Amino acid sequence: MKHKSLKLALGLALGIAGASLVYAAETPQPVERFNGTTLWFESWGSLSKATLIVEGPEGNVWEFYTESGAPKFQLEGDGKAVDGIYRYELTAATTEKQKIKRLASTANNGRGENASDTASVAFYMNGVFSVVRGVITAIPDINE
Repeated sequence: MKHKSLKLALGLALGIAGASLVYAAETPQPVERFNGTTLWFESWGSLSKATLIVEGPEGNVWEFYTESGAPKFQLEGDGKAVDGIYRYELTAATTEKQKIKRLASTANNGRGENASDTASVAFYMNGVFSVVRGVITAIPDINE
């Protein structure tokens, strides 16, 4: 009996691990790229409805939205770009759907025939980059 329990536990563990790998392979993992004065993302996959928010070192905030494709951030030209650390947040909708949880007392949402009981699962990532002499550069990982 112990062998059957061990085989079952091992089978379940491998099945869960396999499912995790399949899920990870399906979820797009955009990669940030820099090209002089532009920040963009590769490996965009099936993400849509993306918003990129960038905050500069002096508190300036830029927001970019795209229905499809990856948003891009371009530094201001003519030497107006401020050197320093910039922070960004990227959000988008995936193709995966999840059921919307509603209270029994929830009123009509006003969507009529477009009403749905599911919504796209959100994707989120954030990061930082620096601007040195008007050029975007990656901040190196520092390990203690």
